[in-house]
Amino acid sequence: MASQSEKVPKVGILSLGSMGAGLARLLIAHGFPVATNVQGRSQDTIERARDTGAEILASDIELVEQCQVILSVLPPKDAEATAQRVIDALSGTKPKEDIYYIDLNAISPASTKALANLFEKARTPIKFIDGCILGGPPQQKSSGKEALLVSKTQNDDSDWIVPRMPISGPHSLASVPSGERLASLLNFRSISPEIGAASGLKMCFASMAKGYTALVTQSFTTAHSLGVAEALREEMQELMPTQLTALEKSVSDMVPKAYRWVREMEEIAATMSDAGGWSREMFEGAAGIFREVAANEVLKHEKTEKRSRGQTVDDVAALMSEGLAKKRKKME
Repeated sequence: MASQSEKVPKVGILSLGSMGAGLARLLIAHGFPVATNVQGRSQDTIERARDTGAEILASDIELVEQCQVILSVLPPKDAEATAQRVIDALSGTKPKEDIYYIDLNAISPASTKALANLFEKARTPIKFIDGCILGGPPQQKSSGKEALLVSKTQNDDSDWIVPRMPISGPHSLASVPSGERLASLLNFRSISPEIGAASGLKMCFASMAKGYTALVTQSFTTAHSLGVAEALREEMQELMPTQLTALEKSVSDMVPKAYRWVREMEEIAATMSDAGGWSREMFEGAAGIFREVAANEVLKHEKTEKRSRGQTVDDVAALMSEGLAKKRKKME
């Protein structure tokens, strides 16, 4: 918690989805004021922003005037448009200090470099930092919830579980008031002076974590259609018990996020092609799986905070099998 004499920066977060809201709660709990602009966002996002205690500003201009640090945490498809919003806002005002814009979105190294170039060409007072998030939203340990792929913050007084957030690029928060404490709280760890390294790490990591979720979704859906889903589970329980528990949870957790993961898989496909020399088919296929889930007549209505269906891999498989069968009939 910040002392009364400690100067701390106001942190802008665009936008307050489940991850952004978790970051907001973490920062506010440790004495960092948080602000956001929810213009054009869903009612769920607006309510979530209010619940976090973040200050809701009326415009992006107010955001860039008041916030020395901005975290971009959005669906991948919105990363470029949001960067342009900040550039447009800066054209209408002159901040007193440099602004540190930290892109934490699941986009490819090429997309990240393109964002950095946008700010550079516009000659904005932006210090661009490439970052990524590995793990779930920050949460207090006292909540009793389990988090996957997380680590404790480095603050001794913290009772929070925070995802790992590697960053890269030539800039850091060292020159920001309380910047080192802010970086420590957010679990920032610089892995390279090059923009594109952190986003590349995210692409490689997510290709395994989320790519496997796509594979499990397709496998269990097909097993359901074949009438062998229970036998598949029995064999996995016998041979891969630890993996089965984690994979079943990953499928359930994916449902309300499937629409976001479509673009993320496309970004991964581009990364694997551009940097690795592989073809794009594998992860374009994974994008197709998540696109089908996001379009399912039942599952498309699921929200992270408001779940009713698809909370087990069996339910996801049954709904997807039925939906895909209907789709095939229409095409016949």
